[in-house]
Amino acid sequence: MSKKIIDALNIDRAMELGAIVQYMGHHYEAEGMESPAIIEIFKKTAIDEMKHAEKLAERIVYLGGTPVQKPTEIKRGGEIKSMIEDDLGAENGAIKRYKEHIKLCIEEGDPTTRLMLEEILGDEEGHADTWETTLGSR
Repeated sequence: MSKKIIDALNIDRAMELGAIVQYMGHHYEAEGMESPAIIEIFKKTAIDEMKHAEKLAERIVYLGGTPVQKPTEIKRGGEIKSMIEDDLGAENGAIKRYKEHIKLCIEEGDPTTRLMLEEILGDEEGHADTWETTLGSR
């Protein structure tokens, strides 16, 4: 299969691994009056990202590649609002990246990977919507 697709999926996987660590850190570190409701969203989103990382790894192996295990850079701490802004920024980056990788799958003739990425993209758009709504920027 396409080395380009395997490389793209490994970029996505590294980003998902970073997102897991970032969301779980925010889950543990969030403090303040708003934190009880928000920390559960951090935790649930981390679990969603874990599922994405697993799907990506399974597909990479199927395509003959080796899944990366090192996460990308992680943003830590701060006030809850800045945590959410960091997470929204990461989600918007993921949305852009997944759209690019979906186009790559079309170019490379891999409809199965495209469908998987479209499903993950839908989840990422939902996460971004949650953070935009929470911040009142929607």
